Amino acid sequence: MIQKANEAYNAGDYKTAYALYTQLAQQDNADAQTSLGYMHQMAQGCEKDEAKTLELYTKAAEAKQPYALFNLAILYENGVGGVKHDMFKAHELHMEAAMRGVPPAMYEVALMLERGLGCMQNYSEAAFWYEEAAKRGHIQAFNNLGALYKEGHGVIQDDARCFVCFKRAADGGLAEGLYNLGLLYDQGVGCEMDNDKALDLCRKAAYKGHAKAKEIIKGLQEDGKIVF
Repeated sequence: MIQKANEAYNAGDYKTAYALYTQLAQQDNADAQTSLGYMHQMAQGCEKDEAKTLELYTKAAEAKQPYALFNLAILYENGVGGVKHDMFKAHELHMEAAMRGVPPAMYEVALMLERGLGCMQNYSEAAFWYEEAAKRGHIQAFNNLGALYKEGHGVIQDDARCFVCFKRAADGGLAEGLYNLGLLYDQGVGCEMDNDKALDLCRKAAYKGHAKAKEIIKGLQEDGKIVF
């Protein structure tokens, strides 16, 4: 039945999905509770209901459903959905989700470890979790891991690895990755210097809304150094 519910949801048939998830959730199916909680959170096939969302995520998280742990962590991280802002609780839940293979949770754990949010700052642990998320295709994790390799925080400073990470982030279309890769080409770090390539990447980052890239492109245009 869970497969039928998932198929209905993916097809946009929220009415059917809601009915099936509700039936399964009442039978303590943690996957269904997680999905039903999300539907209440996003008002899909039902009215938005923060209390119901919290109730369902909490029940599923008690059963260690990975994405329920992650979704609940996001609520605590932002202090929304009927819970108080609690970074320590958020870190604990993200870590549980990360250990159960949730890539965005791995990224959140790494970010919190890098910044010391809800936990002791630990660059080497942050690098570990960024790498785990990156292995699973998390684009932002590639970018942040590249920054650690660039500065030598928690890892041995390595321009070549930095370049590879920023390139993966840029290839994934991440504005910050495009900008960071452009800086490497501009400075010849981890690659041969290529000012044309650097400018092209900076322009692409600007088009995607990167603030610093937009400032650079605007300055070059005002100075008459580039036409567009």
